[in-house]
Amino acid sequence: MKQRGFTLLELLVVIVIIGLLAAFVAPKYFSQIGKSQSQIARAQIDSFDKALDQYRIDVGHYPTTEQGLAALNAAPTTEGLWRGPYLKKDIPLDPWGNAFVYRTPSTVPGRDYDLISYGKDGKVGGTGDDADITNN
Repeated sequence: MKQRGFTLLELLVVIVIIGLLAAFVAPKYFSQIGKSQSQIARAQIDSFDKALDQYRIDVGHYPTTEQGLAALNAAPTTEGLWRGPYLKKDIPLDPWGNAFVYRTPSTVPGRDYDLISYGKDGKVGGTGDDADITNN
C-alpha cells in the first residue's frame, strides 16, 4: 500500500503563501496596538478627571502638585474633609509604564490642572505613539 503525502515543493508553496499573508496583516495589527494604548491612556486620564472632580467637591480644591494623584487614594494629613478613596485601585502607570504627570495650577488657560501621559517615548512632545495625551 502506497502512502501519500505532500512533496517538498508543495510545502514550500504553502509556507510562502503564509509568509505573504503575514506580511500584509502584521503591519495593520501592530498599528492597532499603538492606537489601543493611546485609547487606554485617554480612558485612564478620564477616570482621574472624575476622581479629581469628586475630590474637589469634598475638599473644596484640587490636590496640590506636591500631593499629586496619591491624594485620591490616601488622605493628605492637611485635609479634614477628605472622603476617599476616590479610585478603586492604586494609581496605575500609563500603558507604556511611565507615571502620569499631575500639576496644578494648569499651564493652559481655562484649566485647573494638567494631567499628562508623555506617550510611548516618555518625553514632552512627539507624534504618533510618542504624542502627549492630556486632559483637554
